[in-house]
Amino acid sequence: MVSANPLFRGAWTAKKFQATVINDIWPEVAFFSLVATMVVLVSEKTDRDLSISNQLLTVLGTVLGLVISFRTSSAYERYQDGRKMWTNIITASRNLAQQIWVHIPVDRAGKGAAANTSVIQNVIEKKSMVNLVSAFSVSVKHFLRGERGVYYEDLYPLISFLPKFANGNPLDAGEKLPLWHEDDDHHDHRDIDTPATELARETSSPDSHAREKTLGGTMRSRGNDFDPEMALPHIESDRPLKPARNPPEASIFDYIPLLRFFKWLVRKVFRLGESKRRVKRKAYSEYVESNVPLEIILVLSNYTAWCMRNGILQPAIATGVTANLSTLQDTMSNLERICNTPLPFAYQAHLRMSLWLYLFFLPFQIYKAFLWITIPGTAFASFLLLGFLEIGQEIENPFNYDLNDLDLDYFCLAIQRELHLITAHTCPDPSEFLFTSLNQPFAPADRRTAKELTESETAYQMPNEKVEPGIASIRRTLVKGWKDVDILTRK
Repeated sequence: MVSANPLFRGAWTAKKFQATVINDIWPEVAFFSLVATMVVLVSEKTDRDLSISNQLLTVLGTVLGLVISFRTSSAYERYQDGRKMWTNIITASRNLAQQIWVHIPVDRAGKGAAANTSVIQNVIEKKSMVNLVSAFSVSVKHFLRGERGVYYEDLYPLISFLPKFANGNPLDAGEKLPLWHEDDDHHDHRDIDTPATELARETSSPDSHAREKTLGGTMRSRGNDFDPEMALPHIESDRPLKPARNPPEASIFDYIPLLRFFKWLVRKVFRLGESKRRVKRKAYSEYVESNVPLEIILVLSNYTAWCMRNGILQPAIATGVTANLSTLQDTMSNLERICNTPLPFAYQAHLRMSLWLYLFFLPFQIYKAFLWITIPGTAFASFLLLGFLEIGQEIENPFNYDLNDLDLDYFCLAIQRELHLITAHTCPDPSEFLFTSLNQPFAPADRRTAKELTESETAYQMPNEKVEPGIASIRRTLVKGWKDVDILTRK
């Protein structure tokens, strides 16, 4: 099946148009088209010929094409690396949650200090650790987007039970642990009547449904609105929680980038008109920004060490748990490298200025060959080259809210669903479901059910075959099953 063309899939909206690079490059395309128009009009309407030699056109065009191609390829490589890193997070989260839920026992008789806990306490303990695994991906999402702290609607409910003070004294602010430090000057939380997600904000209306806000918990009757935070615990918080998604609002400057120059010019003029009094610099902020994903990894590592000390976790499984924790930490470091290591400014500035000069002199070089077609030819060349250059800049940091960026919210919600699927597994004994009438283990050679085979008082004997009962008959049945499958599946 041929995949649908994304250009014609769905309705064209302002947001979809903004996902293209047209709104970013059209002022430059218009400028170089005007230069081409000026060259053609002056050369055609006057006796002055503005054309110049085109000897360097081919050489410089080839060089610029190769450099722009390298620029776009390196940006796309970063984009692909970001996607691969999130695949690693998803895989390691699945494995870690599976190891915690399946291999850490609920019955801990004879396990030292851990033997004094009840079954419900042990289940709560394991489920809480799995929730921390889910919280890791959410914290990575906020970390990559530059959203500081833990007070978010999709993160705080998953980690609210973690210790907040070094010695458990809530009256001493000096003992607050790094995880819970927050910049008190930034409270960009949404109003209590505003839906949590961007999609809900677009589809909701003031009269569509009523909402109630309790202290720290949001109780919403959301109808058909998409609000995945409703699946999270409702936990009291000492401050309002910020939305899970907080994309910047689009303005006219995003659609007409040329206006940014006039905005900057107005600001400069306004500042020049101000008195030149010296503004006192704000004192050094006491804000402590913690690495939230690292803090969560530390809690999970400490839990693994506690399980090993009490003999709850077997050494072989503990090795796998530690390996998955290391994978999460290494992946986080690689994502941070992609996010915080842009291409050098000198490289980007020199490439863009070289392209500008090339496009500026392009109509002077091609006028003699193309005449009036110089104008659309220059416009097309500008659109092509500037578009590829802008695409490279657009995708080199794929962790924000643009439509061209990776859908980090989808990844986090997928992890959340899969971890809940893992914890829904009841971990039954194999004898509870193997020896029933719904299982035919030797089909197609032997269609008898497992219940019939186990309830037989005689040793197993292959049906319709004169073979000695016992293990020899079982082996012959398995060989016959292989032959039957090989024949039936090749027809």
